[in-house]
Amino acid sequence: MAKHDKIDVGLSTILNPVPVVMVSCGDKEGRANILTIAWTGTVNSEPPMVTISVRKSRFSHKMISETGEFVINLVNKSLCKACDRCGVVSGENEDKFESCSLTAVKASGLSYAYAIKEAPVSISCKVVSVTELGSHDMFLAEIVAVTADSYLLDETGRLCLDKAKLVAYNHGEYFLLGEKLGFFGYSVASDEVFEKRMGFSRKDRDKYKHLREQGDKNGKKY
Repeated sequence: MAKHDKIDVGLSTILNPVPVVMVSCGDKEGRANILTIAWTGTVNSEPPMVTISVRKSRFSHKMISETGEFVINLVNKSLCKACDRCGVVSGENEDKFESCSLTAVKASGLSYAYAIKEAPVSISCKVVSVTELGSHDMFLAEIVAVTADSYLLDETGRLCLDKAKLVAYNHGEYFLLGEKLGFFGYSVASDEVFEKRMGFSRKDRDKYKHLREQGDKNGKKY
């Protein structure tokens, strides 16, 4: 068979890669928990809004439903093992913060949910609505605060997430984000802009020449 001949592989949740995040929450009695989520995404810019999908059977589902709050904590390389554990054990049976040696801190802008101190970025969310989809309930939430580790900011105050060594989830496996290939609009950017945004000097041009010379099926060069 030719490389691009297609084969029907059946119905599945095959959209990959996806961000893997640690969703932290708390109940009104002060108990904290962490839930690993791969089904999350940005759905609106103004106001900034996100969704997470959670099975009703998950311990965190009750907490989030009760308080209407949760925190999306981005996962970096050092958190990957803890992230995996939080996805396979239940908070009903153990304190995940304790078992994973993580620190629960009150989340910015929220009353009940906790954030993970060791996470590079924590996104505080308030639930707007809940949609029952079948196996999962989808929580639509507005972002009310974002906190980040100070080392991720450059001298101008710009957030540089490339410094965070974030992890993605791809078909059942965790991967560290690697080589930077471009940026939004790089396909039409001038050489000068491309060099500046990619952090290359003119003497390094050969290192990224292949990126600029990749053409589409019509032979157009970027």
